[in-house]
Amino acid sequence: MYLSHLGLTNFRNFPLLELDLPEGVVVLFGGNAQGKSSLVEAIYLLCIARSFRADNDYELVNWDTAAEDGETLVGGTFERLNDRLRVYVGYRCVPPTTTLGQDQGNAKPFGVRRQIRVSRMRRTAAELVGLVNAVLFTADDIDLVQGPPSVRRRFLDILISQADPPYLKTLQRYQRVLQQRNRLLKALQDRSAEHQELVFWDEELVKEGAWLVAKRCEVMGNLNNIARERHQDLTGASEELVVGYLPNVPQTGIMSGSPQIQEEFSAALEASRRRELAMGSTVVGPHRDDFRIMVNGKDMGTYASRGQARTLALSLKLAEAAYLASMKGEAPIILLDDVLSEMDSFRRSRVLDKATQYQQVVITTTDPQLIQDSEVPEPSYYRVEDGRVEAVTCSA
Repeated sequence: MYLSHLGLTNFRNFPLLELDLPEGVVVLFGGNAQGKSSLVEAIYLLCIARSFRADNDYELVNWDTAAEDGETLVGGTFERLNDRLRVYVGYRCVPPTTTLGQDQGNAKPFGVRRQIRVSRMRRTAAELVGLVNAVLFTADDIDLVQGPPSVRRRFLDILISQADPPYLKTLQRYQRVLQQRNRLLKALQDRSAEHQELVFWDEELVKEGAWLVAKRCEVMGNLNNIARERHQDLTGASEELVVGYLPNVPQTGIMSGSPQIQEEFSAALEASRRRELAMGSTVVGPHRDDFRIMVNGKDMGTYASRGQARTLALSLKLAEAAYLASMKGEAPIILLDDVLSEMDSFRRSRVLDKATQYQQVVITTTDPQLIQDSEVPEPSYYRVEDGRVEAVTCSA
């Protein structure tokens, strides 16, 4: 699988772009703030229906050209073994909705409505994820080791959602139930609801949550084995990596499957009832899960140096790519967004050696010499400057 064409309209600093791309290694180079990361963002958006750089869709729109009733469009043509897939993610600017009591100084000048189409058929985000797979490497990946649990949960959720689309739908149902249950807990604080109303939401939370926990446990076991091998490649087999799942609800029978997990989840909810009522929110469940990264028996969340943390993050990302390839039967697109300059020559060589085994690798850099020095096979170079992209025969 590879992306053969990328089209952008009013996206970030690209008023209009039509870009044909080959398979193999694609190098996007240029100075800072020229649009390289925006191109990677657009490709990833076509795969997982969300940006890795923006908190909301509003930030993706080109403000200079997308006035009221304007449109932002991200489109891509993906070549697969037996077919061609065209994916479009569009954002229509609409008049803003005003909320009672909203600070007018912070009000946005327009709202955004998103629409997704795959080969002309309208699709939801959950229906898009998993059709085209991508693995993204960024400088922020170090947070997988040194950041909060939410970063590691997001990594795990994106990985499993791409490999197993029903996971995303279950996760979305769990999140909706969680929101409803939290509203009810707030209402119970205000004495505007009855305690027996919790019974239904407890059952729904346990049902959806137990399935998530069982799936996460299964995937983490496989990911651990792959990550261990990738880490040995990057460190010269000098370190022993273990990645272990940490469910928020301790599971003595997690390998027994959902029924046992449901029993223990229900018991944990009951035990935390008083604390939940006091806080007005759900304090136990997979929305608080984590995983631990250990090297030679030490917790890297506590003891890793910055260099170690970056190498561990690379190991996890390479493991993500290998896992998706094995589960889906086709290689994901690899996206390396300005990460090569953060590596020493040995790790850069090892990462590129693994990454370039996939059908398409898109690399952004301010220094194309890093690619040339690494003996990457037949790269295609594109200069990115002020929202324009030009194919060149060399880095000069």
